[in-house]
Amino acid sequence: MERVEVRDAEAWDAALLALPNPHVLQSWAWGEFKTQHGWQATRLLFVEGGEAVAAASVLERRVGRLPTPVLYVPKGPALDWDECGVRVQVAAELEALARQRRALFVKIDPDVYYPAGMQASGPAQGAGPAPTGPGTNGAGDGPACGGRPECAEALAEVLTARGWRFSGEQVQYRNTVLLDLSQSEEELLAGMKQKSRYNVRLARRRGVTVREGVAGDLALFYGLYAETAERDHFIIRPAEYYVDVWGRFLERGAAQLLLAEVAGETVAGLMLFTFGPTAWYMYGASSDQHREDMPNHLLQWEACRTAKAAGCRLYDLWGAPDRLEEADPMWGVHQFKVGLGGKAAQGVGAWDYPSCRLGYRLYTDVMPRILGRMQRRAGNEGA
Repeated sequence: MERVEVRDAEAWDAALLALPNPHVLQSWAWGEFKTQHGWQATRLLFVEGGEAVAAASVLERRVGRLPTPVLYVPKGPALDWDECGVRVQVAAELEALARQRRALFVKIDPDVYYPAGMQASGPAQGAGPAPTGPGTNGAGDGPACGGRPECAEALAEVLTARGWRFSGEQVQYRNTVLLDLSQSEEELLAGMKQKSRYNVRLARRRGVTVREGVAGDLALFYGLYAETAERDHFIIRPAEYYVDVWGRFLERGAAQLLLAEVAGETVAGLMLFTFGPTAWYMYGASSDQHREDMPNHLLQWEACRTAKAAGCRLYDLWGAPDRLEEADPMWGVHQFKVGLGGKAAQGVGAWDYPSCRLGYRLYTDVMPRILGRMQRRAGNEGA
């Protein structure tokens, strides 16, 4: 297998889109965006017999004053994960790359899932939490993953045997909810839970409208996003970070900003990313105003219609609980997404290959404990 670096944006995206299940976080635009925020991106094709069989956009950065970098392949690499020989060879190539770069580790978190309805008795050693739940995908019968590879158990076994470790730092959501957009609009509506379908129609009756936003609306959208973060208790980055990524993708036509309004007041919004056959709901926001008018239901319905019009066959609703249990803080959000007709998909998660085992242990185990003690001491001393 030959490793070839690609330096042209169009060539990279074309090669990526020719592979199974290409992800927007592996696109040229995402790597370009991350280079403005502390990372360096290298785009690698893995060629066998003159044919590209895999691709990996590898992000690299140094952490603090550490002398060696860390490598990260967000939502990648892209390849046919059902091909055992290819996944083994690509894993070996990434291991070699980590050693060549003298990296502490390389992290991957591919879109690979457990079969719908699988109830594992327990995780393999180092494989992290096993899929849990009632023994179904949480949203009716049929495949959970809409064409996504369902070989997570086999992949976890391969990675474990090669010295990879289930990561304690899951950068992206491990689990998600997927909606099949190859259906007609009538079929999509019929596939919703009855209450969700009712709420879509209720929003229309109460005068909720949805419009497509432009770059000038990004400050407004960030204000809603900040309000959502404060209400739901999650941490967000400064406005400049989001305006940069949202603006880049809007300019390329690779994202659409949808805003829900009631009587001229913007009360909710979402940013829809599209790449190849898939759309992603990566950012959503809402105010406390007019929540009883169900603007988020109509907003998601219009997102489905927008994604279908863009030629997407799958809508990734981006994020589900680690454990499919009511006690999980994300359970309410999960139920909302499943109510739209989505299928829960439990992923293999992020895995690290520690090319420097001592450094990796210091980075992931010893240093966090030392920093934690220092922070507690500072707190006790009132610093």
